Amino acid sequence: MSLALFVLVNLYFINLASADEKLRLTGSGASFPFPLYSAWFKNFSKMNKNANIDYQAKGSGAGVLDFINRTVDFAASDAAMKPEEIAKVQGGAVLLPMTAGKIVIAYNLSGNPKGLKLPRDVYPDIFLGKITKWNDPRIQSANPGMKLPDLPITVVRRADSSGTTFVFTNHLSAISPGWKSGPGAGTTVNWPGSDKFVAAPKNDGVTATIKQTPGAIGYIEYAYAIGAKVEMAALQNKTGKFVMPSTESGVAALANAQLPENLIAWVLDPEGEKSYPIATFTWMLFYQQNATPEKAKILRDVVEYGLTEGQKLSAKMGYIPLPDNVVSAVRAASKKIQ
Repeated sequence: MSLALFVLVNLYFINLASADEKLRLTGSGASFPFPLYSAWFKNFSKMNKNANIDYQAKGSGAGVLDFINRTVDFAASDAAMKPEEIAKVQGGAVLLPMTAGKIVIAYNLSGNPKGLKLPRDVYPDIFLGKITKWNDPRIQSANPGMKLPDLPITVVRRADSSGTTFVFTNHLSAISPGWKSGPGAGTTVNWPGSDKFVAAPKNDGVTATIKQTPGAIGYIEYAYAIGAKVEMAALQNKTGKFVMPSTESGVAALANAQLPENLIAWVLDPEGEKSYPIATFTWMLFYQQNATPEKAKILRDVVEYGLTEGQKLSAKMGYIPLPDNVVSAVRAASKKIQ
């Protein structure tokens, strides 16, 4: 073998070894931001020669459990971790709100009537099982120009431990005394025992079930509703206005959010005539102490990508771009990832 050929062969195998050494980072958790995170990680992995990011949408509860057990490199949750959960994380935890979104009430009615209006004293009672027919006078009176069918309402809710459920039920608790003293708020709650309540896993499971079930109603993340082309209700906000979910109404809802030092803030019943009533931040969970400096740097780079190029995708995909003050706070806090 000539010297030149020998060198070429060795370079080939060195490059192959380098490709094999590309660091693979895994994450799991919330399905709420999965469409956006999936796009982020795919783009980041293409741009970064040193790392490949893989994320599984298992639900917020499963993601937090994986994070505590250190079976992943990072996780994501729409329900920010509780202090007692954070205390279980070896090496410390850094919670960063990386995007925000809206939870919509989607429905499936014959003829696909658009813009169904649901008053704030009505939609909690639908999910409490107190309103059981689509032509109930309380729904019909809010929609005088819409012919609603004499059809049972099938409520579709999450089957798994869910951050989407956490945000939705916290909102219901904030506006409905009956909900607060009944099922209450949590990643899982005791839903009314009825054969007209159907459980489905993750946001995509709930979305598919609504789409396949005439007379169904359920709560899902806005991007899933857009992607599946399901109809969404206009919800009555705190000022009495009926507001459709949109980027503008989501931005209005988060406009007055004040982030404390731990970067955990909730907007359970936002002020403002233009505010959509159910909006939330969603968090990525990182370890303060990681296995190697290389891994920590890549994770910080992932955060920076999400705060810059990633935010440009947010509105296009149905999410709410982070306000500048939140971006600055997250960037500063990301330095704790070591």
